[in-house]
Amino acid sequence: MSLDQQYANSTEHGFQPTCDLAALKARAKLYTQIRQFFAAREVLEVETPVVSQAAVTDVHLASITVKRHLGGQAYTHYLQTSPEFPMKRLLASGSGPIYQICKVFRDDEHGRKHNSEFTMLEWYRPGLSLQGLMHEVADLLNLVLAERLGEVRPMILSYKEAFIQRLDINPLQASLAELKQSACRVGLDLDLGDDRLGYIDLLFSHMVEPSLGFDTPVFLTDFPPEMASLAKVKLDEDGEQVAARFELYIEGLELANAYDELIDADVLAGRFAADNAERAARGLTEMPVDHYLLAALPHMSECSGIALGIDRLLMVIQKQMQLAKVISFPADIA
Repeated sequence: MSLDQQYANSTEHGFQPTCDLAALKARAKLYTQIRQFFAAREVLEVETPVVSQAAVTDVHLASITVKRHLGGQAYTHYLQTSPEFPMKRLLASGSGPIYQICKVFRDDEHGRKHNSEFTMLEWYRPGLSLQGLMHEVADLLNLVLAERLGEVRPMILSYKEAFIQRLDINPLQASLAELKQSACRVGLDLDLGDDRLGYIDLLFSHMVEPSLGFDTPVFLTDFPPEMASLAKVKLDEDGEQVAARFELYIEGLELANAYDELIDADVLAGRFAADNAERAARGLTEMPVDHYLLAALPHMSECSGIALGIDRLLMVIQKQMQLAKVISFPADIA
Protein backbone atom coordinates (compact mmCIF):
# COMPACT_ATOMS: atom_id res chain seq x y z
CA MET A 1 0.00 0.00 0.00
CA SER A 2 1.38 3.42 -0.96
CA LEU A 3 1.87 6.22 1.54
CA ASP A 4 -0.93 8.16 -0.15
CA GLN A 5 -3.32 5.21 0.32
CA GLN A 6 -2.28 4.75 3.94
CA TYR A 7 -2.87 8.45 4.56
CA ALA A 8 -6.32 8.34 2.95
CA ASN A 9 -7.28 5.21 4.90
CA SER A 10 -6.68 7.00 8.21
CA THR A 11 -10.18 8.45 7.84
CA GLU A 12 -11.57 5.04 8.80
CA HIS A 13 -9.98 5.27 12.24
CA GLY A 14 -11.17 8.70 13.31
CA PHE A 15 -7.76 10.30 13.83
CA GLN A 16 -7.46 11.89 10.40
CA PRO A 17 -5.97 15.33 9.80
CA THR A 18 -7.96 18.00 7.98
CA CYS A 19 -5.44 18.40 5.15
CA ASP A 20 -4.39 15.79 2.62
CA LEU A 21 -0.92 14.47 1.95
CA ALA A 22 -0.50 16.82 -1.01
CA ALA A 23 -0.86 19.78 1.37
CA LEU A 24 1.82 18.38 3.69
CA LYS A 25 4.16 17.96 0.73
CA ALA A 26 3.36 21.48 -0.52
CA ARG A 27 4.24 22.88 2.91
CA ALA A 28 7.56 21.02 2.98
CA LYS A 29 8.36 22.28 -0.52
CA LEU A 30 7.45 25.85 0.47
CA TYR A 31 9.78 25.79 3.49
CA THR A 32 12.63 24.56 1.28
CA GLN A 33 11.96 27.30 -1.28
CA ILE A 34 11.86 30.01 1.41
CA ARG A 35 15.12 28.86 2.99
CA GLN A 36 16.87 28.68 -0.38
CA PHE A 37 15.51 32.14 -1.29
CA PHE A 38 16.91 33.80 1.82
CA ALA A 39 20.16 31.82 1.80
CA ALA A 40 20.86 33.15 -1.71
CA ARG A 41 20.31 36.69 -0.37
CA GLU A 42 22.43 36.12 2.75
CA VAL A 43 19.54 36.68 5.12
CA LEU A 44 20.18 34.77 8.34
CA GLU A 45 17.60 32.33 9.71
CA VAL A 46 17.09 32.85 13.45
CA GLU A 47 15.04 31.42 16.29
CA THR A 48 13.65 33.36 19.25
CA PRO A 49 11.53 32.43 22.31
CA VAL A 50 7.88 31.54 21.80
CA VAL A 51 6.98 32.46 25.41
CA SER A 52 7.62 35.94 26.80
CA GLN A 53 7.00 37.90 29.97
CA ALA A 54 5.68 40.80 27.83
CA ALA A 55 2.83 40.82 25.33
CA VAL A 56 1.37 42.80 22.46
CA THR A 57 -0.83 45.72 23.57
CA ASP A 58 -2.90 45.98 20.36
CA VAL A 59 -6.57 46.04 21.38
CA HIS A 60 -7.48 43.82 18.41
CA LEU A 61 -5.13 40.99 19.40
CA ALA A 62 -5.63 38.60 22.31
CA SER A 63 -2.58 36.80 23.67
CA ILE A 64 -2.75 33.28 25.06
CA THR A 65 -1.44 33.14 28.63
CA VAL A 66 0.71 30.36 30.06
CA LYS A 67 1.86 29.60 33.58
CA ARG A 68 5.51 28.81 34.18
CA HIS A 69 8.02 28.83 36.99
CA LEU A 70 11.35 30.66 37.06
CA GLY A 71 13.55 30.06 40.08
CA GLY A 72 10.66 28.32 41.79
CA GLN A 73 8.32 31.31 41.44
CA ALA A 74 5.15 31.13 39.34
CA TYR A 75 4.61 33.69 36.57
CA THR A 76 1.94 34.45 34.00
CA HIS A 77 3.65 34.73 30.62
CA TYR A 78 2.40 34.89 27.03
CA LEU A 79 2.65 32.92 23.81
CA GLN A 80 3.88 35.18 21.02
CA THR A 81 1.44 36.72 18.57
CA SER A 82 4.51 37.48 16.43
CA PRO A 83 8.29 37.12 16.83
CA GLU A 84 8.65 40.85 16.16
CA PHE A 85 9.86 42.05 19.56
CA PRO A 86 12.75 39.57 20.09
CA MET A 87 13.77 39.79 16.42
CA LYS A 88 14.13 43.55 16.78
CA ARG A 89 16.33 42.98 19.83
CA LEU A 90 18.56 40.84 17.60
CA LEU A 91 18.61 43.59 14.95
CA ALA A 92 19.61 46.14 17.59
CA SER A 93 22.44 43.83 18.62
CA GLY A 94 23.88 43.82 15.10
CA SER A 95 22.45 40.65 13.57
CA GLY A 96 22.01 42.16 10.12
CA PRO A 97 19.11 40.97 7.90
CA ILE A 98 17.20 38.08 9.51
CA TYR A 99 14.18 35.88 8.97
CA GLN A 100 12.24 33.29 10.96
CA ILE A 101 9.61 30.63 10.28
CA CYS A 102 7.73 30.00 13.51
CA LYS A 103 4.47 29.25 15.27
CA VAL A 104 2.45 32.19 16.58
CA PHE A 105 -0.70 32.25 18.70
CA ARG A 106 -3.77 34.48 18.94
CA ASP A 107 -6.55 33.57 21.31
CA ASP A 108 -10.04 32.77 20.05
CA GLU A 109 -9.23 33.28 16.36
CA HIS A 110 -11.00 30.52 14.45
CA GLY A 111 -12.80 30.33 11.13
CA ARG A 112 -12.31 29.93 7.40
CA LYS A 113 -9.15 32.06 7.41
CA HIS A 114 -8.10 31.75 11.06
CA ASN A 115 -6.72 29.32 13.61
CA SER A 116 -5.44 30.28 17.06
CA GLU A 117 -2.10 28.60 16.26
CA PHE A 118 -0.58 29.34 12.87
CA THR A 119 2.75 29.61 11.07
CA MET A 120 4.40 32.92 10.25
CA LEU A 121 7.33 33.92 8.09
CA GLU A 122 8.80 37.17 9.39
CA TRP A 123 11.84 38.98 8.06
CA TYR A 124 13.68 42.27 8.55
CA ARG A 125 15.86 44.22 6.15
CA PRO A 126 18.05 46.97 7.69
CA GLY A 127 18.58 49.81 5.24
CA LEU A 128 15.89 48.63 2.81
CA SER A 129 12.92 50.89 2.00
CA LEU A 130 9.33 49.71 1.87
CA GLN A 131 9.56 49.98 -1.93
CA GLY A 132 12.61 47.73 -1.89
CA LEU A 133 10.82 45.29 0.38
CA MET A 134 7.90 45.17 -2.08
CA HIS A 135 10.33 44.11 -4.81
CA GLU A 136 11.71 41.36 -2.58
CA VAL A 137 8.22 40.12 -1.73
CA ALA A 138 7.38 40.07 -5.45
CA ASP A 139 10.50 37.98 -6.10
CA LEU A 140 9.46 35.51 -3.42
CA LEU A 141 5.92 35.29 -4.83
CA ASN A 142 7.28 34.59 -8.29
CA LEU A 143 9.26 31.71 -6.85
CA VAL A 144 6.56 30.04 -4.73
CA LEU A 145 3.51 30.84 -6.88
CA ALA A 146 5.01 30.18 -10.30
CA GLU A 147 3.06 26.95 -10.84
CA ARG A 148 -0.19 28.47 -9.54
CA LEU A 149 -0.20 31.99 -11.02
CA GLY A 150 2.73 32.18 -13.41
CA GLU A 151 4.68 35.44 -13.33
CA VAL A 152 3.04 37.99 -11.05
CA ARG A 153 3.51 41.73 -11.07
CA PRO A 154 1.83 43.13 -7.94
CA MET A 155 0.13 46.49 -8.26
CA ILE A 156 0.42 49.22 -5.64
CA LEU A 157 -2.82 50.76 -4.36
CA SER A 158 -3.22 53.15 -1.46
CA TYR A 159 -5.78 52.52 1.27
CA LYS A 160 -7.39 55.83 0.31
CA GLU A 161 -7.57 54.94 -3.40
CA ALA A 162 -9.12 51.56 -2.61
CA PHE A 163 -11.89 53.24 -0.58
CA ILE A 164 -12.54 55.88 -3.21
CA GLN A 165 -12.74 53.26 -5.99
CA ARG A 166 -15.11 51.02 -4.04
CA LEU A 167 -17.12 53.45 -1.90
CA ASP A 168 -16.38 56.95 -3.26
CA ILE A 169 -15.21 58.12 0.17
CA ASN A 170 -11.82 59.22 1.53
CA PRO A 171 -11.31 57.42 4.85
CA LEU A 172 -8.58 59.85 5.89
CA GLN A 173 -10.95 62.82 5.77
CA ALA A 174 -14.46 61.39 6.19
CA SER A 175 -16.37 62.42 9.28
CA LEU A 176 -18.04 59.93 11.58
CA ALA A 177 -21.43 60.88 10.13
CA GLU A 178 -20.21 60.32 6.56
CA LEU A 179 -18.79 56.91 7.49
CA LYS A 180 -22.06 55.91 9.14
CA GLN A 181 -24.00 57.02 6.06
CA SER A 182 -21.67 55.04 3.82
CA ALA A 183 -22.11 51.93 5.97
CA CYS A 184 -25.90 52.25 5.90
CA ARG A 185 -25.86 52.79 2.14
CA VAL A 186 -24.25 49.37 1.60
CA GLY A 187 -26.39 47.59 4.19
CA LEU A 188 -23.93 47.63 7.09
CA ASP A 189 -26.18 49.49 9.52
CA LEU A 190 -24.47 48.37 12.72
CA ASP A 191 -24.37 50.74 15.67
CA LEU A 192 -20.72 51.24 16.59
CA GLY A 193 -21.38 54.42 18.54
CA ASP A 194 -18.68 57.05 18.07
CA ASP A 195 -16.00 54.54 17.00
CA ARG A 196 -14.85 56.24 13.79
CA LEU A 197 -12.04 53.75 13.23
CA GLY A 198 -14.50 50.94 13.83
CA TYR A 199 -16.65 52.15 10.94
CA ILE A 200 -13.60 52.42 8.68
CA ASP A 201 -12.62 48.86 9.53
CA LEU A 202 -16.20 47.65 9.02
CA LEU A 203 -16.35 49.19 5.55
CA PHE A 204 -12.91 47.90 4.67
CA SER A 205 -13.47 44.30 5.80
CA HIS A 206 -16.88 43.96 4.14
CA MET A 207 -16.65 46.14 1.03
CA VAL A 208 -12.99 46.76 0.12
CA GLU A 209 -10.87 43.80 1.21
CA PRO A 210 -12.93 41.07 -0.53
CA SER A 211 -12.29 42.72 -3.92
CA LEU A 212 -8.49 43.01 -3.65
CA GLY A 213 -5.92 40.99 -5.56
CA PHE A 214 -7.96 39.01 -8.08
CA ASP A 215 -6.39 40.32 -11.30
CA THR A 216 -2.94 40.48 -9.74
CA PRO A 217 -1.55 40.60 -6.18
CA VAL A 218 -2.02 44.01 -4.53
CA PHE A 219 0.24 45.92 -2.17
CA LEU A 220 -2.15 48.10 -0.19
CA THR A 221 -0.22 51.11 1.16
CA ASP A 222 -0.56 54.26 3.26
CA PHE A 223 -3.04 53.24 5.95
CA PRO A 224 -4.79 55.74 8.25
CA PRO A 225 -2.29 57.01 10.86
CA GLU A 226 -4.36 55.48 13.69
CA MET A 227 -3.42 52.09 12.21
CA ALA A 228 0.33 52.70 12.37
CA SER A 229 0.93 50.12 15.12
CA LEU A 230 4.76 49.75 15.07
CA ALA A 231 5.22 51.66 11.80
CA LYS A 232 6.33 55.22 11.21
CA VAL A 233 3.85 57.94 10.21
CA LYS A 234 4.52 60.07 7.12
CA LEU A 235 2.77 62.47 4.72
CA ASP A 236 1.33 61.09 1.49
CA GLU A 237 1.38 62.85 -1.89
CA ASP A 238 -1.67 64.90 -0.85
CA GLY A 239 -0.06 66.04 2.39
CA GLU A 240 -2.25 63.79 4.55
CA GLN A 241 -0.81 61.79 7.43
CA VAL A 242 -0.62 58.06 6.78
CA ALA A 243 1.02 55.02 8.33
CA ALA A 244 4.16 53.93 6.46
CA ARG A 245 3.13 50.32 5.94
CA PHE A 246 1.66 47.97 3.37
CA GLU A 247 -0.34 44.76 3.27
CA LEU A 248 -0.31 42.09 0.59
CA TYR A 249 -3.60 40.79 -0.83
CA ILE A 250 -4.18 37.88 -3.20
CA GLU A 251 -7.70 36.83 -4.21
CA GLY A 252 -9.29 38.81 -1.37
CA LEU A 253 -7.00 37.26 1.22
CA GLU A 254 -4.59 39.27 3.37
CA LEU A 255 -1.26 37.45 3.34
CA ALA A 256 1.29 39.87 4.76
CA ASN A 257 1.77 43.07 6.75
CA ALA A 258 4.88 45.26 6.42
CA TYR A 259 6.20 48.35 8.21
CA ASP A 260 8.77 51.04 7.78
CA GLU A 261 9.76 50.21 11.33
CA LEU A 262 9.36 52.79 14.07
CA ILE A 263 12.66 53.09 15.97
CA ASP A 264 11.74 55.98 18.29
CA ALA A 265 11.35 54.33 21.71
CA ASP A 266 9.55 57.31 23.23
CA VAL A 267 6.90 57.34 20.50
CA LEU A 268 6.46 53.58 20.76
CA ALA A 269 6.14 53.74 24.55
CA GLY A 270 3.41 56.33 24.05
CA ARG A 271 1.57 54.03 21.65
CA PHE A 272 1.82 51.14 24.11
CA ALA A 273 0.38 53.37 26.85
CA ALA A 274 -2.43 54.54 24.57
CA ASP A 275 -3.23 50.92 23.67
CA ASN A 276 -3.43 49.93 27.33
CA ALA A 277 -5.63 52.94 28.11
CA GLU A 278 -7.97 51.84 25.31
CA ARG A 279 -7.89 48.30 26.68
CA ALA A 280 -8.94 49.58 30.09
CA ALA A 281 -11.74 51.62 28.54
CA ARG A 282 -13.02 48.51 26.74
CA GLY A 283 -12.80 46.32 29.83
CA LEU A 284 -9.88 44.32 28.41
CA THR A 285 -6.83 43.20 30.35
CA GLU A 286 -3.93 45.64 30.19
CA MET A 287 -0.79 43.94 28.88
CA PRO A 288 2.77 44.12 30.24
CA VAL A 289 5.00 46.25 28.00
CA ASP A 290 8.23 44.83 26.58
CA HIS A 291 10.82 47.12 28.17
CA TYR A 292 13.63 45.11 26.60
CA LEU A 293 12.32 46.15 23.18
CA LEU A 294 12.11 49.81 24.21
CA ALA A 295 15.70 49.66 25.47
CA ALA A 296 16.85 48.09 22.20
CA LEU A 297 15.17 50.48 19.75
CA PRO A 298 17.71 53.35 20.05
CA HIS A 299 20.37 50.87 18.88
CA MET A 300 18.38 49.68 15.87
CA SER A 301 19.08 51.11 12.40
CA GLU A 302 16.47 52.18 9.85
CA CYS A 303 14.69 49.03 8.79
CA SER A 304 11.71 47.57 6.96
CA GLY A 305 10.06 44.38 8.15
CA ILE A 306 7.25 42.06 7.13
CA ALA A 307 5.18 39.21 8.54
CA LEU A 308 3.65 36.75 6.08
CA GLY A 309 1.12 34.05 6.91
CA ILE A 310 2.48 30.72 5.68
CA ASP A 311 -0.86 28.92 6.02
CA ARG A 312 -2.72 31.54 3.98
CA LEU A 313 0.01 31.44 1.33
CA LEU A 314 -0.52 27.69 1.16
CA MET A 315 -4.25 28.31 0.70
CA VAL A 316 -3.38 30.26 -2.45
CA ILE A 317 -0.84 27.69 -3.65
CA GLN A 318 -3.27 24.81 -3.07
CA LYS A 319 -6.39 26.68 -4.30
CA GLN A 320 -8.10 26.10 -0.96
CA MET A 321 -10.83 28.22 0.61
CA GLN A 322 -10.46 26.81 4.14
CA LEU A 323 -7.36 27.19 6.32
CA ALA A 324 -8.07 23.74 7.78
CA LYS A 325 -7.30 22.24 4.38
CA VAL A 326 -3.63 23.26 4.60
CA ILE A 327 -2.91 22.52 8.27
CA SER A 328 -2.84 19.10 9.87
CA PHE A 329 -4.91 19.57 13.04
CA PRO A 330 -6.87 22.80 13.71
CA ALA A 331 -7.34 23.93 17.29
CA ASP A 332 -10.68 22.16 17.75
CA ILE A 333 -9.08 18.72 17.16
CA ALA A 334 -5.50 19.43 18.24
